[in-house]
Amino acid sequence: MSDQNPIEVQKHLSGVDYPVARQQLVDKARENGASDDIVSALEKLPDREYNGPNAVSAEVSKA
Repeated sequence: MSDQNPIEVQKHLSGVDYPVARQQLVDKARENGASDDIVSALEKLPDREYNGPNAVSAEVSKA
């Protein structure tokens, strides 16, 4: 996932209401036309609830 730009990931998560579960992030990214790479990166995030965009960006940057 480290090859994913967190800013690009966030662009595809516009409209997400936090807190949100991983699957909801994946669904919203697909709905917003995210690339397969971004969807795949989100699918690999730990299955937990994310409190905001910073939490998602931190996880995407970690991996």
